[in-house]
Amino acid sequence: MDQGFVILVGVGHADGDEQALWLARKIAGLRVFEDDAGKFNLSVLDVGGGCLVVSQFTLYADARKGRRPSFTDAAPRRSPSR
Repeated sequence: MDQGFVILVGVGHADGDEQALWLARKIAGLRVFEDDAGKFNLSVLDVGGGCLVVSQFTLYADARKGRRPSFTDAAPRRSPSR
């Protein structure tokens, strides 16, 4: 992958397909790559880039109490549908 993103995603209990689709569209449309004039006007789609998406439940860690973080707000693991 020449240009693109590495994306760490935390998924919570209330997140579903609708939220995932919204997030994917939002990220795909972010204009963060330079055009020929040096302006940030191009998206990952415009530059033919890619995305490496990693599910990361630790983003939901709650360490307010004690010394062991809680991950109860993270969504449970889901088997891939085939």
